[in-house]
This record gives sequence, structure tokens and C-alpha cells, in this order.
Amino acid sequence: VKDTGPAPGTSRFQKAEAPQPRILRRNPDSLHPRAPSHSRDLFKRGFRQKGYIPMSVYLTPYKLGDYVDIKVNAAVHKGMPHKFYHGKTGRVWNVTKRAVGVELLKQVNGRYIKKRLHVRVEHVKPSRCHEAFLRRCKENDEARHKAHLAGEPVPVTKRQPKGPRTEGFMLENVSMETITAIPYDILKEGVQM
Repeated sequence: VKDTGPAPGTSRFQKAEAPQPRILRRNPDSLHPRAPSHSRDLFKRGFRQKGYIPMSVYLTPYKLGDYVDIKVNAAVHKGMPHKFYHGKTGRVWNVTKRAVGVELLKQVNGRYIKKRLHVRVEHVKPSRCHEAFLRRCKENDEARHKAHLAGEPVPVTKRQPKGPRTEGFMLENVSMETITAIPYDILKEGVQM
């Protein structure tokens, strides 16, 4: 058999074509933007909370330094934060026309990284985490003012841990009675065969 040489249009130094990789078919439902993030139940709205978004969401004023909770509304896809930030609390560092800038801490391994992100107002709500502190500050200021007017020393406003209970109950006309177990004697009880 005679070698006729390389095929027409090719050189003898050209490599053979590699086999084509198989194309894996994916389920079209898994291409949905919410499907890969596994947030079907995470972003679900509460009982009787579905439907239109009330106007109060858009009319809530946000100022710099306010504490806000990030709570994603799945009906609004624009300005939606990543699912990691759902349920996190941060402070407002910027206010724009339709969104607020939220600054919060993210734990990465053994350290906390300060993160800044812009979130639409539909996905945030004012936080109540600061209410108790502000109420306590106001009560302490009032107590100090009253003591100053009365000429008394400044009261202790530091919170104290709850101590052991001092109240209790008393028992009357009760005598102590000791109860012990009676050892079982097999000879006294008798053995029936």
C-alpha cells in the first residue's frame, strides 16, 4: 500500500481534532434567578402580609446613623441584597432617591469586615434594637436632673445583675419525718415452692 501523504488542505504536522465535550442539559427551572440561591422559603412573606406594598414603606424617612433591619421583599427584584444580608441589622450611611446605604459587619473566619451596600427601601425597615438604650438614657437623665434639683447625690444608674431571690415561704406546724427503706428479707417473707 502506497502512502499518499496528508489529506488535501492539511499538513502532516497538524494535530488530530480533540473529541468534543458532552453538553449537559440542565433543568430549565433551575435557571430561574431565585432557584440557585435556595431562597424560596427564606424570602417568603408572612401570613396575611402578601400583596401590594403599602405606601408607608416609601414614605418612611431614613436619616444618617439610623439603625435598619434588612428584610428582603421578594416581590421587588431591583435593589435586592444578597441572601446573606437578609435579617442583618446595620446603620444608614447614605440616603439616595430610592435606596439607602447600609453599613454592617460581616464575620469572615475569625474577623469582622465592615461592608457597605445600597439597598432599596422596599428591603429595609427601621430597627427597634436601639429603643431600649434610648429609653434608658432618657430615664437616667431625668433621675439625675431630679437629684440635682433636690440637692441629693447622683443616683446609681448602672444596670445591676439580678441577684438571688430573697422572698420565700414559711411552713408552720410541720414536723420533720425521716423515711427509710425496709430491707427485704427472703426468709421472713417465706419461699413458696
